[in-house]
Amino acid sequence: MKDIYQVIDTVLLSEKATLLQENNNDYVFKVAKTANKLEIKQAVEKLLGKKVDSVRTANCLGTKKRQRRADAGRTAHYKKAIVRLAEGESYDLV
Repeated sequence: MKDIYQVIDTVLLSEKATLLQENNNDYVFKVAKTANKLEIKQAVEKLLGKKVDSVRTANCLGTKKRQRRADAGRTAHYKKAIVRLAEGESYDLV
């Protein structure tokens, strides 16, 4: 297994992520592009000390920047993981 800090990059705190946390006990993390669901599950269990029920992943494309100019670029692509903790488990990120 990889080091947990190589697998999990940051916690994504957005309005949607907060709603998922409150309603479904889901937590959203920005993870390494090469990480698989098993590695993410093990890293979160080790980091938070909580039992993980399921992991869903999504590859997110970076957004375009400066579209009307010749030097158009985009932000970096990333992978996010939506982790659902087991029934009765909770964690306060803030």
